[in-house]
Amino acid sequence: MPNRIITIAKQTFKAAFNNKATLALTLLLGLSLCLATYVGWQNYKTQNNQRLHYKELVRAQWLAKPDKHPHRMAHYGYLAFREKHELSFFDFGIESFAGVSIFLEAHKQNTVNFSEAGFSNGMLRFGEISVAMVLQLLVPLLIFFMGYNSISAERESGTLKILLCQNVSWKQLLWGKTLGIIGVCLSIFLPLILLTILLWASLSHWQISADSSLRLLVLIFSYAVYFFIVAALTVLVSAFVRSSKAALITLLSCWIFFMVIMPRITQAVGVKIHPSPAKIEFADAIASDISKQGDSHNPDDPHYAAIKDSLLQMYGVDDVKKLPFNYGGYIMAEGEKITSKIYSNHQKTLNKTFEKQNEITTVAGFFNPYLALKHISMALTASDFNTFVDFQNQAEAYRYQLAQKMNKLQIEKISNIAPGENEKPLAISKKNWAEQPDFNYRFGKLHTVISNELLVLCALSFWLLTTIFLLQYATRWIKTIL
Repeated sequence: MPNRIITIAKQTFKAAFNNKATLALTLLLGLSLCLATYVGWQNYKTQNNQRLHYKELVRAQWLAKPDKHPHRMAHYGYLAFREKHELSFFDFGIESFAGVSIFLEAHKQNTVNFSEAGFSNGMLRFGEISVAMVLQLLVPLLIFFMGYNSISAERESGTLKILLCQNVSWKQLLWGKTLGIIGVCLSIFLPLILLTILLWASLSHWQISADSSLRLLVLIFSYAVYFFIVAALTVLVSAFVRSSKAALITLLSCWIFFMVIMPRITQAVGVKIHPSPAKIEFADAIASDISKQGDSHNPDDPHYAAIKDSLLQMYGVDDVKKLPFNYGGYIMAEGEKITSKIYSNHQKTLNKTFEKQNEITTVAGFFNPYLALKHISMALTASDFNTFVDFQNQAEAYRYQLAQKMNKLQIEKISNIAPGENEKPLAISKKNWAEQPDFNYRFGKLHTVISNELLVLCALSFWLLTTIFLLQYATRWIKTIL
Protein backbone atom coordinates (compact mmCIF):
# COMPACT_ATOMS: atom_id res chain seq x y z
CA MET A 1 0.00 0.00 0.00
CA PRO A 2 2.70 2.60 0.84
CA ASN A 3 4.44 1.81 -2.48
CA ARG A 4 1.33 2.72 -4.45
CA ILE A 5 0.96 5.98 -2.52
CA ILE A 6 4.59 6.86 -3.26
CA THR A 7 4.14 6.01 -6.93
CA ILE A 8 1.06 8.24 -7.22
CA ALA A 9 2.89 11.02 -5.34
CA LYS A 10 5.86 10.82 -7.74
CA GLN A 11 3.59 10.93 -10.78
CA THR A 12 1.74 13.96 -9.36
CA PHE A 13 5.06 15.69 -8.64
CA LYS A 14 6.39 15.08 -12.17
CA ALA A 15 3.11 16.11 -13.79
CA ALA A 16 3.17 19.41 -11.91
CA PHE A 17 6.61 20.35 -13.22
CA ASN A 18 5.82 19.08 -16.72
CA ASN A 19 3.08 21.68 -16.84
CA LYS A 20 4.67 24.92 -18.08
CA ALA A 21 2.06 27.09 -16.37
CA THR A 22 2.70 25.42 -13.02
CA LEU A 23 6.43 25.75 -13.51
CA ALA A 24 6.06 29.44 -14.32
CA LEU A 25 3.88 30.03 -11.26
CA THR A 26 6.34 28.16 -9.07
CA LEU A 27 9.24 30.27 -10.33
CA LEU A 28 7.20 33.45 -9.87
CA LEU A 29 6.33 32.43 -6.34
CA GLY A 30 9.98 31.64 -5.64
CA LEU A 31 10.97 35.11 -6.83
CA SER A 32 8.26 36.62 -4.62
CA LEU A 33 9.65 34.75 -1.62
CA CYS A 34 13.18 35.95 -2.39
CA LEU A 35 11.91 39.53 -2.66
CA ALA A 36 9.92 39.19 0.57
CA THR A 37 12.96 37.76 2.36
CA TYR A 38 15.15 40.64 1.18
CA VAL A 39 12.52 43.22 2.20
CA GLY A 40 12.18 41.62 5.63
CA TRP A 41 15.93 41.51 6.13
CA GLN A 42 16.35 45.16 5.15
CA ASN A 43 13.35 46.15 7.26
CA TYR A 44 14.82 44.48 10.33
CA LYS A 45 18.30 45.95 9.86
CA THR A 46 17.06 49.49 9.21
CA GLN A 47 14.47 49.70 11.96
CA ASN A 48 16.38 47.85 14.64
CA ASN A 49 19.56 49.83 14.01
CA GLN A 50 17.57 53.04 14.32
CA ARG A 51 16.06 51.94 17.61
CA LEU A 52 19.42 50.87 19.02
CA HIS A 53 21.00 54.16 17.91
CA TYR A 54 18.37 56.31 19.61
CA LYS A 55 18.37 54.02 22.64
CA GLU A 56 22.08 54.71 23.11
CA LEU A 57 21.50 58.42 22.50
CA VAL A 58 18.78 58.59 25.16
CA ARG A 59 21.02 56.83 27.66
CA ALA A 60 23.92 59.18 26.93
CA GLN A 61 21.69 62.23 27.36
CA TRP A 62 20.35 60.89 30.65
CA LEU A 63 23.85 60.36 32.06
CA ALA A 64 25.01 63.76 30.78
CA LYS A 65 22.38 65.71 32.70
CA PRO A 66 23.96 68.12 35.20
CA ASP A 67 23.31 68.27 38.95
CA LYS A 68 19.56 68.63 39.40
CA HIS A 69 16.71 68.25 41.82
CA PRO A 70 15.67 64.56 41.51
CA HIS A 71 12.02 65.48 40.97
CA ARG A 72 13.03 67.47 37.90
CA MET A 73 14.79 64.36 36.59
CA ALA A 74 11.63 62.36 37.20
CA HIS A 75 9.74 64.80 34.97
CA TYR A 76 12.59 64.96 32.46
CA GLY A 77 11.74 61.32 31.88
CA TYR A 78 13.15 58.51 29.79
CA LEU A 79 12.44 57.20 26.30
CA ALA A 80 12.04 53.41 26.15
CA PHE A 81 12.42 51.53 22.85
CA ARG A 82 11.01 48.16 21.83
CA GLU A 83 13.65 46.19 19.96
CA LYS A 84 12.70 43.81 17.16
CA HIS A 85 12.97 40.06 17.57
CA GLU A 86 15.39 38.49 15.11
CA LEU A 87 12.56 36.36 13.67
CA SER A 88 10.36 39.39 13.01
CA PHE A 89 11.87 39.74 9.52
CA PHE A 90 9.82 36.63 8.65
CA ASP A 91 6.45 38.01 9.78
CA PHE A 92 5.85 41.75 10.32
CA GLY A 93 2.59 41.16 12.18
CA ILE A 94 1.42 44.39 13.84
CA GLU A 95 5.00 45.73 14.01
CA SER A 96 4.36 48.60 11.61
CA PHE A 97 1.26 49.79 13.48
CA ALA A 98 2.04 49.13 17.15
CA GLY A 99 4.57 51.88 17.84
CA VAL A 100 8.18 51.43 18.89
CA SER A 101 8.84 53.79 21.81
CA ILE A 102 7.16 55.28 24.84
CA PHE A 103 8.04 58.37 26.87
CA LEU A 104 8.27 57.53 30.57
CA GLU A 105 7.70 60.28 33.13
CA ALA A 106 6.49 60.71 36.69
CA HIS A 107 2.75 60.66 37.54
CA LYS A 108 1.72 59.78 33.99
CA GLN A 109 1.53 56.81 31.64
CA ASN A 110 1.91 57.73 27.98
CA THR A 111 0.94 55.68 24.94
CA VAL A 112 3.39 53.89 22.66
CA ASN A 113 4.20 56.14 19.70
CA PHE A 114 6.23 56.45 16.49
CA SER A 115 4.80 53.53 14.56
CA GLU A 116 6.26 52.87 11.13
CA ALA A 117 2.81 53.38 9.60
CA GLY A 118 2.69 56.88 11.03
CA PHE A 119 5.74 57.89 8.98
CA SER A 120 5.01 55.92 5.82
CA ASN A 121 3.09 56.89 2.73
CA GLY A 122 -0.29 55.50 1.73
CA MET A 123 1.25 52.40 0.12
CA LEU A 124 1.41 50.73 3.53
CA ARG A 125 -2.39 50.56 3.52
CA PHE A 126 -2.20 48.05 0.68
CA GLY A 127 -0.14 45.73 2.90
CA GLU A 128 3.50 44.82 3.25
CA ILE A 129 5.17 42.00 1.42
CA SER A 130 6.66 39.57 3.92
CA VAL A 131 7.67 35.94 3.82
CA ALA A 132 4.70 35.07 6.03
CA MET A 133 2.26 36.88 3.74
CA VAL A 134 3.53 35.03 0.65
CA LEU A 135 3.41 31.65 2.39
CA GLN A 136 0.01 32.23 3.96
CA LEU A 137 -1.80 33.73 0.96
CA LEU A 138 0.02 32.92 -2.28
CA VAL A 139 1.23 29.36 -1.68
CA PRO A 140 -2.40 28.16 -1.22
CA LEU A 141 -3.19 29.64 -4.65
CA LEU A 142 -0.37 27.58 -6.15
CA ILE A 143 -1.67 24.49 -4.35
CA PHE A 144 -5.18 25.16 -5.68
CA PHE A 145 -3.87 25.51 -9.22
CA MET A 146 -1.88 22.26 -8.97
CA GLY A 147 -4.59 20.23 -7.27
CA TYR A 148 -7.96 21.47 -8.46
CA ASN A 149 -8.07 18.80 -11.21
CA SER A 150 -6.03 16.13 -9.42
CA ILE A 151 -9.07 13.83 -9.12
CA SER A 152 -11.70 15.52 -11.28
CA ALA A 153 -9.50 15.39 -14.40
CA GLU A 154 -9.04 11.64 -13.88
CA ARG A 155 -12.82 11.31 -13.64
CA GLU A 156 -13.43 13.43 -16.77
CA SER A 157 -10.87 11.53 -18.88
CA GLY A 158 -12.12 8.13 -17.71
CA THR A 159 -8.77 7.08 -16.20
CA LEU A 160 -10.19 7.15 -12.68
CA LYS A 161 -12.20 3.95 -13.22
CA ILE A 162 -9.16 2.28 -14.73
CA LEU A 163 -7.07 3.16 -11.66
CA LEU A 164 -9.75 1.86 -9.31
CA CYS A 165 -10.03 -1.36 -11.35
CA GLN A 166 -6.26 -1.89 -10.87
CA ASN A 167 -6.78 -2.27 -7.11
CA VAL A 168 -5.83 1.33 -6.34
CA SER A 169 -8.01 2.32 -3.41
CA TRP A 170 -9.50 5.76 -2.86
CA LYS A 171 -7.39 6.13 0.26
CA GLN A 172 -4.19 5.49 -1.70
CA LEU A 173 -5.27 7.87 -4.46
CA LEU A 174 -6.13 10.72 -2.06
CA TRP A 175 -2.94 10.33 -0.02
CA GLY A 176 -0.76 9.99 -3.11
CA LYS A 177 -2.16 13.12 -4.76
CA THR A 178 -1.84 15.09 -1.50
CA LEU A 179 1.77 14.05 -0.89
CA GLY A 180 2.68 14.82 -4.50
CA ILE A 181 1.39 18.38 -4.13
CA ILE A 182 3.18 18.71 -0.78
CA GLY A 183 6.38 17.64 -2.54
CA VAL A 184 6.09 20.57 -4.94
CA CYS A 185 5.50 22.96 -2.02
CA LEU A 186 8.52 21.61 -0.16
CA SER A 187 10.69 22.17 -3.22
CA ILE A 188 10.03 25.87 -2.60
CA PHE A 189 9.77 25.75 1.17
CA LEU A 190 12.99 23.86 1.95
CA PRO A 191 15.36 26.35 0.27
CA LEU A 192 13.46 29.13 2.01
CA ILE A 193 13.94 27.38 5.37
CA LEU A 194 17.70 27.25 4.79
CA LEU A 195 17.75 30.93 3.82
CA THR A 196 15.64 31.81 6.86
CA ILE A 197 18.03 29.98 9.18
CA LEU A 198 21.04 31.79 7.69
CA LEU A 199 19.41 35.23 7.91
CA TRP A 200 18.12 34.55 11.40
CA ALA A 201 21.57 33.49 12.56
CA SER A 202 23.10 36.54 10.88
CA LEU A 203 20.61 38.93 12.50
CA SER A 204 21.36 37.24 15.84
CA HIS A 205 25.08 38.00 15.27
CA TRP A 206 25.60 34.23 15.26
CA GLN A 207 24.69 34.09 18.94
CA ILE A 208 21.80 31.66 18.67
CA SER A 209 19.68 31.15 21.78
CA ALA A 210 17.86 27.93 22.57
CA ASP A 211 14.54 29.77 22.84
CA SER A 212 14.84 31.33 19.37
CA SER A 213 15.87 27.96 17.91
CA LEU A 214 12.75 26.32 19.33
CA ARG A 215 10.62 29.21 18.08
CA LEU A 216 11.97 28.66 14.55
CA LEU A 217 11.36 24.90 14.69
CA VAL A 218 7.76 25.37 15.82
CA LEU A 219 7.29 28.04 13.13
CA ILE A 220 8.55 25.73 10.36
CA PHE A 221 6.41 22.85 11.61
CA SER A 222 3.30 25.08 11.76
CA TYR A 223 3.71 26.17 8.14
CA ALA A 224 4.32 22.56 7.03
CA VAL A 225 1.07 21.53 8.76
CA TYR A 226 -0.74 24.44 7.07
CA PHE A 227 0.46 23.38 3.61
CA PHE A 228 -0.63 19.81 4.29
CA ILE A 229 -4.10 20.99 5.36
CA VAL A 230 -4.52 23.15 2.24
CA ALA A 231 -3.24 20.38 -0.07
CA ALA A 232 -5.52 17.77 1.49
CA LEU A 233 -8.56 20.03 1.26
CA THR A 234 -7.74 20.80 -2.38
CA VAL A 235 -7.58 17.11 -3.29
CA LEU A 236 -10.79 16.40 -1.37
CA VAL A 237 -12.63 19.20 -3.19
CA SER A 238 -11.38 17.80 -6.50
CA ALA A 239 -12.67 14.39 -5.46
CA PHE A 240 -16.10 15.56 -4.35
CA VAL A 241 -16.80 17.96 -7.25
CA ARG A 242 -17.67 16.37 -10.57
CA SER A 243 -15.85 18.77 -12.93
CA SER A 244 -12.46 20.49 -12.83
CA LYS A 245 -14.04 23.84 -13.64
CA ALA A 246 -16.42 23.57 -10.67
CA ALA A 247 -13.52 22.51 -8.41
CA LEU A 248 -11.41 25.53 -9.44
CA ILE A 249 -14.32 27.94 -8.92
CA THR A 250 -15.03 26.40 -5.51
CA LEU A 251 -11.41 26.67 -4.39
CA LEU A 252 -10.99 30.25 -5.59
CA SER A 253 -14.26 31.22 -3.90
CA CYS A 254 -12.99 29.65 -0.68
CA TRP A 255 -9.71 31.56 -0.99
CA ILE A 256 -11.52 34.88 -1.39
CA PHE A 257 -13.88 34.22 1.51
CA PHE A 258 -11.53 32.61 4.03
CA MET A 259 -8.44 34.73 3.37
CA VAL A 260 -9.84 38.09 2.32
CA ILE A 261 -13.39 38.52 3.60
CA MET A 262 -13.59 36.42 6.77
CA PRO A 263 -10.56 37.99 8.57
CA ARG A 264 -12.11 41.44 8.16
CA ILE A 265 -15.54 40.22 9.22
CA THR A 266 -14.17 38.70 12.43
CA GLN A 267 -12.32 41.91 13.26
CA ALA A 268 -15.45 43.99 12.66
CA VAL A 269 -17.55 41.61 14.76
CA GLY A 270 -15.01 41.76 17.59
CA VAL A 271 -15.06 45.58 17.63
CA LYS A 272 -18.87 45.60 17.47
CA ILE A 273 -19.35 43.14 20.35
CA HIS A 274 -16.56 44.56 22.51
CA PRO A 275 -16.25 48.27 21.66
CA SER A 276 -13.21 50.10 22.99
CA PRO A 277 -13.28 53.72 24.18
CA ALA A 278 -11.85 56.53 22.10
CA LYS A 279 -8.47 57.89 23.16
CA ILE A 280 -9.98 61.08 24.58
CA GLU A 281 -12.59 59.10 26.53
CA PHE A 282 -9.87 56.87 27.94
CA ALA A 283 -7.81 59.90 29.04
CA ASP A 284 -10.84 61.63 30.58
CA ALA A 285 -11.76 58.55 32.61
CA ILE A 286 -8.22 58.39 34.03
CA ALA A 287 -8.17 62.12 34.81
CA SER A 288 -11.54 61.82 36.56
CA ASP A 289 -10.36 58.98 38.81
CA ILE A 290 -7.13 60.79 39.64
CA SER A 291 -9.00 63.97 40.57
CA LYS A 292 -11.10 61.97 43.03
CA GLN A 293 -7.93 60.81 44.78
CA GLY A 294 -6.42 64.28 45.03
CA ASP A 295 -3.47 66.23 43.62
CA SER A 296 -0.07 65.52 45.17
CA HIS A 297 1.25 68.84 43.80
CA ASN A 298 -1.42 70.83 45.66
CA PRO A 299 -0.46 71.40 49.33
CA ASP A 300 -4.07 72.26 50.23
CA ASP A 301 -5.52 69.04 48.77
CA PRO A 302 -7.66 67.35 51.51
CA HIS A 303 -6.26 63.85 50.87
CA TYR A 304 -2.62 64.85 51.12
CA ALA A 305 -3.33 67.36 53.89
CA ALA A 306 -4.56 64.42 55.96
CA ILE A 307 -1.29 62.57 55.24
CA LYS A 308 0.62 65.67 56.35
CA ASP A 309 -1.31 65.87 59.64
CA SER A 310 -0.72 62.18 60.37
CA LEU A 311 3.04 62.54 59.74
CA LEU A 312 3.30 65.61 62.00
CA GLN A 313 1.44 63.74 64.72
CA MET A 314 3.54 60.58 64.27
CA TYR A 315 6.86 62.40 64.59
CA GLY A 316 5.63 64.91 67.20
CA VAL A 317 6.54 68.05 65.25
CA ASP A 318 4.56 71.10 64.14
CA ASP A 319 6.22 71.77 60.78
CA VAL A 320 7.18 69.55 57.84
CA LYS A 321 10.62 71.19 57.87
CA LYS A 322 11.28 69.42 61.16
CA LEU A 323 10.59 65.94 59.75
CA PRO A 324 13.69 63.68 59.51
CA PHE A 325 13.15 63.27 55.76
CA ASN A 326 12.10 65.39 52.81
CA TYR A 327 8.35 65.81 53.02
CA GLY A 328 7.93 66.75 49.35
CA GLY A 329 9.61 63.55 48.20
CA TYR A 330 7.43 61.47 50.53
CA ILE A 331 4.25 63.06 49.13
CA MET A 332 5.46 62.56 45.55
CA ALA A 333 6.11 58.87 46.30
CA GLU A 334 2.62 58.47 47.75
CA GLY A 335 1.10 60.26 44.78
CA GLU A 336 3.01 58.03 42.38
CA LYS A 337 1.60 54.91 44.03
CA ILE A 338 -1.95 56.18 43.65
CA THR A 339 -1.70 57.47 40.08
CA SER A 340 0.22 54.40 38.88
CA LYS A 341 -2.47 52.10 40.23
CA ILE A 342 -5.21 54.12 38.54
CA TYR A 343 -3.38 54.20 35.21
CA SER A 344 -2.58 50.47 35.38
CA ASN A 345 -6.18 49.50 36.19
CA HIS A 346 -7.51 51.49 33.23
CA GLN A 347 -4.85 50.10 30.90
CA LYS A 348 -5.58 46.52 32.00
CA THR A 349 -9.28 47.06 31.36
CA LEU A 350 -8.54 48.44 27.90
CA ASN A 351 -6.18 45.55 27.09
CA LYS A 352 -8.84 43.05 28.19
CA THR A 353 -11.25 44.67 25.74
CA PHE A 354 -8.71 44.28 22.95
CA GLU A 355 -8.11 40.66 24.01
CA LYS A 356 -11.84 39.95 23.81
CA GLN A 357 -11.89 41.45 20.31
CA ASN A 358 -8.98 39.20 19.33
CA GLU A 359 -10.69 36.15 20.85
CA ILE A 360 -13.32 36.34 18.09
CA THR A 361 -10.58 35.86 15.52
CA THR A 362 -8.94 33.17 17.64
CA VAL A 363 -12.14 31.11 17.84
CA ALA A 364 -12.64 31.66 14.10
CA GLY A 365 -9.42 29.66 13.63
CA PHE A 366 -11.53 26.52 14.14
CA PHE A 367 -13.41 27.50 10.95
CA ASN A 368 -10.44 28.94 9.05
CA PRO A 369 -6.90 27.44 9.24
CA TYR A 370 -5.45 30.64 7.76
CA LEU A 371 -6.48 32.63 10.83
CA ALA A 372 -5.02 29.99 13.14
CA LEU A 373 -1.66 30.01 11.35
CA LYS A 374 -1.60 33.82 11.21
CA HIS A 375 -1.89 34.04 15.00
CA ILE A 376 0.77 31.38 15.59
CA SER A 377 3.16 32.97 13.10
CA MET A 378 2.89 36.44 14.69
CA ALA A 379 3.30 35.02 18.19
CA LEU A 380 6.41 32.99 17.34
CA THR A 381 8.05 35.94 15.58
CA ALA A 382 7.18 38.30 18.49
CA SER A 383 5.16 40.62 16.27
CA ASP A 384 1.76 40.03 17.89
CA PHE A 385 -0.51 41.91 20.27
CA ASN A 386 0.66 40.00 23.36
CA THR A 387 4.26 41.09 22.73
CA PHE A 388 3.09 44.69 22.37
CA VAL A 389 1.22 44.50 25.71
CA ASP A 390 4.22 42.86 27.35
CA PHE A 391 6.37 45.79 26.20
CA GLN A 392 3.85 48.20 27.72
CA ASN A 393 3.94 46.31 31.02
CA GLN A 394 7.73 46.18 31.17
CA ALA A 395 7.98 49.88 30.27
CA GLU A 396 5.45 50.78 32.98
CA ALA A 397 7.35 48.76 35.58
CA TYR A 398 10.51 50.62 34.59
CA ARG A 399 8.72 54.00 34.67
CA TYR A 400 7.38 53.37 38.17
CA GLN A 401 10.78 52.22 39.41
CA LEU A 402 12.44 55.30 37.89
CA ALA A 403 9.92 57.70 39.46
CA GLN A 404 10.19 56.09 42.88
CA LYS A 405 13.99 56.06 42.62
CA MET A 406 13.97 59.82 42.06
CA ASN A 407 11.48 60.25 44.92
CA LYS A 408 13.72 58.20 47.19
CA LEU A 409 16.70 60.38 46.29
CA GLN A 410 14.62 63.43 47.12
CA ILE A 411 13.53 61.94 50.45
CA GLU A 412 17.04 61.00 51.49
CA LYS A 413 19.24 63.70 49.94
CA ILE A 414 17.16 66.87 49.73
CA SER A 415 16.82 68.94 52.91
CA ASN A 416 13.52 70.30 54.15
CA ILE A 417 13.71 73.89 52.98
CA ALA A 418 10.43 75.74 52.98
CA PRO A 419 9.19 76.71 49.53
CA GLY A 420 9.51 80.35 48.62
CA GLU A 421 12.75 81.03 50.50
CA ASN A 422 15.52 82.73 48.56
CA GLU A 423 17.73 79.73 48.10
CA LYS A 424 19.60 78.35 45.11
CA PRO A 425 17.80 75.47 43.33
CA LEU A 426 18.32 72.32 45.34
CA ALA A 427 20.25 69.67 43.44
CA ILE A 428 22.14 66.44 43.90
CA SER A 429 25.18 65.10 42.08
CA LYS A 430 24.77 63.86 38.51
CA LYS A 431 26.52 60.66 39.63
CA ASN A 432 23.16 59.54 41.01
CA TRP A 433 21.67 59.29 37.51
CA ALA A 434 23.95 56.34 36.68
CA GLU A 435 22.26 54.32 39.45
CA GLN A 436 19.18 54.12 37.24
CA PRO A 437 19.74 51.15 34.86
CA ASP A 438 18.97 51.39 31.17
CA PHE A 439 15.67 50.01 29.87
CA ASN A 440 16.08 46.69 28.07
CA TYR A 441 13.00 44.93 26.77
CA ARG A 442 13.04 41.15 27.30
CA PHE A 443 10.99 38.91 25.03
CA GLY A 444 8.83 36.22 26.58
CA LYS A 445 9.99 32.61 26.50
CA LEU A 446 8.51 30.02 24.14
CA HIS A 447 6.51 28.30 26.90
CA THR A 448 4.77 31.63 27.59
CA VAL A 449 3.98 32.03 23.89
CA ILE A 450 2.60 28.48 23.72
CA SER A 451 0.39 29.02 26.77
CA ASN A 452 -0.97 32.28 25.29
CA GLU A 453 -1.67 30.67 21.91
CA LEU A 454 -2.92 27.30 23.17
CA LEU A 455 -6.39 27.76 21.70
CA VAL A 456 -4.95 28.68 18.28
CA LEU A 457 -2.66 25.64 18.35
CA CYS A 458 -5.69 23.51 19.16
CA ALA A 459 -7.48 25.02 16.14
CA LEU A 460 -4.60 24.14 13.79
CA SER A 461 -4.40 20.64 15.31
CA PHE A 462 -8.15 20.28 14.80
CA TRP A 463 -7.77 21.05 11.10
CA LEU A 464 -4.85 18.63 10.80
CA LEU A 465 -6.78 15.77 12.42
CA THR A 466 -9.90 16.58 10.38
CA THR A 467 -8.06 16.44 7.05
CA ILE A 468 -6.28 13.20 8.01
CA PHE A 469 -9.64 11.70 8.98
CA LEU A 470 -11.20 12.75 5.67
CA LEU A 471 -8.29 11.35 3.65
CA GLN A 472 -8.66 8.06 5.50
CA TYR A 473 -12.43 7.68 5.62
CA ALA A 474 -13.98 9.89 2.91
CA THR A 475 -14.26 6.90 0.54
CA ARG A 476 -17.88 6.10 1.37
CA TRP A 477 -19.07 9.61 0.45
CA ILE A 478 -16.89 9.94 -2.68
CA LYS A 479 -18.21 6.68 -4.14
CA THR A 480 -21.68 8.20 -4.41
CA ILE A 481 -20.35 10.78 -6.88
CA LEU A 482 -19.04 8.22 -9.40
